[in-house]
Amino acid sequence: MEINLNRVDYLQVGVTSQKTMRLLPASGRRATQKVAVADQDGVITCFGMKKGEPVPVFKSLPGPKISRLELGGALGTPKEKIFVAAGSEVRGFTKKGKQFLTFEANLAESIKAMYVSGADLFVCASYIYNHYCDCKDQDYYLSGDKICDIVCLPMTKLGQTTPVLACQDRVLRVLQGSELVYDIEVPGPPAVLEINNAKEGEIEDELLYGTTDGKLGLVQVTDTSPVYKWEVTNQKKRGGILCIDRFDITGDGVKEILVGRDDGTVEIYSLDSTNEPVIRFEHVLSESVTSIQGGCVGKDAFDEVLTATYTGWVTGLTSEPQQKEAGPGEEMKMSPETQNKIVALRTELEQLQVKVLQEREKYQQSAQSSTAISSVPAFSVNDKFTLCRDDASYSLTLEVQTAIDNVLLQSDVPIDLLDVDKNSAVVSFSGCDSEPNGNFLLATYRCQANTTRLELKVRSIEGQYGILQAYITPRLQPKTCQVRQHQIKPLSLHQRTHASEEHRPMNTLTLTGQFSFAEIHSWVVFCLPEVPEKTPAGDDVTFYFQNTFLDTQLQCTYSKGEGIFKSDNISTISILKDVLSKEATKRKINLNISYDVNEESVNHTLKLIHPKLEYQLILAKKVQLIDALKELQVHEGNVDFLIPEYRSILEEADHLLEEYKKQPAHLERLYGMITDLFIDKFKFKGTNVKTKVPLLLEVLDNYDSDSLIAFFDSA
Repeated sequence: MEINLNRVDYLQVGVTSQKTMRLLPASGRRATQKVAVADQDGVITCFGMKKGEPVPVFKSLPGPKISRLELGGALGTPKEKIFVAAGSEVRGFTKKGKQFLTFEANLAESIKAMYVSGADLFVCASYIYNHYCDCKDQDYYLSGDKICDIVCLPMTKLGQTTPVLACQDRVLRVLQGSELVYDIEVPGPPAVLEINNAKEGEIEDELLYGTTDGKLGLVQVTDTSPVYKWEVTNQKKRGGILCIDRFDITGDGVKEILVGRDDGTVEIYSLDSTNEPVIRFEHVLSESVTSIQGGCVGKDAFDEVLTATYTGWVTGLTSEPQQKEAGPGEEMKMSPETQNKIVALRTELEQLQVKVLQEREKYQQSAQSSTAISSVPAFSVNDKFTLCRDDASYSLTLEVQTAIDNVLLQSDVPIDLLDVDKNSAVVSFSGCDSEPNGNFLLATYRCQANTTRLELKVRSIEGQYGILQAYITPRLQPKTCQVRQHQIKPLSLHQRTHASEEHRPMNTLTLTGQFSFAEIHSWVVFCLPEVPEKTPAGDDVTFYFQNTFLDTQLQCTYSKGEGIFKSDNISTISILKDVLSKEATKRKINLNISYDVNEESVNHTLKLIHPKLEYQLILAKKVQLIDALKELQVHEGNVDFLIPEYRSILEEADHLLEEYKKQPAHLERLYGMITDLFIDKFKFKGTNVKTKVPLLLEVLDNYDSDSLIAFFDSA
């Protein structure tokens, strides 16, 4: 059965954070539900629908930015009390809007995630988890990395509620009291958790998780270890998952999985006979979906998926048919409701147009006056800079609450801009003087009307580090601009993993000296992405990384006065040695550096580069042939006389050209990596081989894996 849903926009509030919209339970059988939504202006809006119009139940006064909204109530009763977290304070409201609780959690940071269960309140700041019962302190836990979300599994076999924290370092931490029971490793940084209650009355011991790189998974939490059920990979390269809900939209007694992503995609999954998830419906909104809920809002007896987006639109995807079809000669009559709605909309439009004209005149008058001062309009920007594993590139997403006019990108390190299919903005490059000012990129993206979200892709080169700046100008008067900065780290293409393979030929770099644990940790944070800024608890720490471009590995183990770095790529070790010694020199710390180079590792890395290089060379050759083959085709009228290989090139010409266009400077980048590898191999032996680089490039032009390895060995 296909799911047919139609979009209905209900109302717009201010800019919303993740998980700040909930549906209150229905009071009667099949009655419509009220919606509670909170925004970053600190306003809670609760409304219901009557005759197709939103009717407010209550609206609170503005205040500090609200980061979460949860529902609670005494155990065994409907959850109809509204709890919001703003700053380090939690406030509680009844469904009529009367405030009955103000609780100051006394945290140094603002609350990022919250969960309410009966008299228990669980709150998380960046690294700290606190559990309160009847507003009295119960448990406390300090996490090793940033906490993104929290849920609590209800009374389990363990005899008490089990909190689970979703942490940035690709781990779900299962707690009991103030103690960590075990870690659940997940394939990406988890952004959201939801309890999996597929059928009423089942034991709730399963968790749905969504990651920032767009993966969705289900894991069962047992007393001693996790049981992984399934995982949906992000093959269509969709956005990261921001919200999940379970709701039975098809009416078959089993709840479907509703997913909202940061690129505006809304998806509905159901489970097939083998309990594997299958996508049943998808719809794309123009901005990120911050909250998603299933319920009945617009009209009795019609279920819907309700979403809240970043700029505050509360939108329903309803099962109520929105169109009527008439056969030939039939007369269509509009219901009085629809007629009234159209009249109301027309009058509202006219009033708004008059208001805009008045305000414009007022602004023009004050702009001419000598005493009036122009104030800069504030606007909020939501930006993300994430490494995509599949193509070893960074995705920069900028989302603004009003339409974007243009975005200027500036970088002081060489980076490539890649094409994004979803991006309709016009890009123009300006020449820049890279030598004196260290300015390597100036690009302007001019956006089409009503674009509030822009996605860009850049690829950096390891060893080159600096800052990428985005100057965002929205369509506001007076013209105003915000700058967002993103660090490009020395080892920018590395990604955290849970472990490394033992059997690889490793090179080792050992540092010793008079430095503290916090100092060496800050150097590692400077070099590598995905490392928590806070110094880890304990005396030493080990992190594992994988290079997303070449699949080489890096293991960092360090403590006070000592750091050991192991990698099967000698260039990684060389970059670390240069950057770490530079950082230590800045702080006037004397370092003793020793290294152990494994000769086999160079050939091992060349073998990892080989398939990529071969693919690119074959692609380049095929693309060179396309024009000549097309000319032959025109002259001869058909291509039957060509050998099958050439015929297939002609058939795939468009795909090959697209692939070639997508990979600008890909060959040069691989040549650069091989050249660096060659120079680094001999740098550790104390030999300068820069004069032999032209010979190496000759070998690469007539590439053959064995002759390249032979050249490396003979040099």
